[in-house]
Amino acid sequence: MATIFSPSALFSSSTTTTTTTTPPKPPLPAPSHLTPPPSKPPLTTTLTATAAAIAIFSTTTSPSLADTYQTYYGTAASAANYGGYGGNSNKKDSAEYIYDVPDGWKERLVSKVEKGTNGTDSEFYNPKKKSEKEYLTYLAGFRQLAPKDSVLNNLALSDVDLQDLIASADSVNGVEKKDENGQVYYVYEIDGVAKHSLISVTCAKNKLYAHFVNAPTPEWNRDEQILRHVHESFKTIN
Repeated sequence: MATIFSPSALFSSSTTTTTTTTPPKPPLPAPSHLTPPPSKPPLTTTLTATAAAIAIFSTTTSPSLADTYQTYYGTAASAANYGGYGGNSNKKDSAEYIYDVPDGWKERLVSKVEKGTNGTDSEFYNPKKKSEKEYLTYLAGFRQLAPKDSVLNNLALSDVDLQDLIASADSVNGVEKKDENGQVYYVYEIDGVAKHSLISVTCAKNKLYAHFVNAPTPEWNRDEQILRHVHESFKTIN
């Protein structure tokens, strides 16, 4: 009797050899509480999926500075009108040129004296590194552009920093481009030892406009995409 109700008789096939008249009983199903838990994904797979989700979330919720700009409307008003009636008019309505300014950059107010001597009309800079900046100068009395090399050399005559940059540059490149209206722009790129400069020059309304984007080499390497966007955003308004 002890062998009939022994657990080994239910779960072991060796007990069926003791008789040939009684068919073996089918094995009982395992108790539900002994059912193994569902398999879990390997830890490395879970960590990889989590890291990917974090990366996607970070790239979609943290906009790049390169995607945020403000458009500046420049009037190129004469020094006599600067700060007077001309300076107080609606800039957007009377603008002669536009360019983009990265969010967070600050405007440097240009004095009448500076405007009257070297033609600086507007300037913005990165407050974290003031030598990373963009500015525009203009000169009246120009109906068309001179040859590319002559224009760059003439700009350097009134800009000592530009003279030094050209003199010590590893490379100076200049090309001629036309916009959708056929207006000609000279585009220069100067790669110096410690500084990089992008310059765009054009003529309109009997004025020569020159837009400069300058940055020390470390800032250029970090912000090249932003600085090229700013450079390419400059154009005159007819």
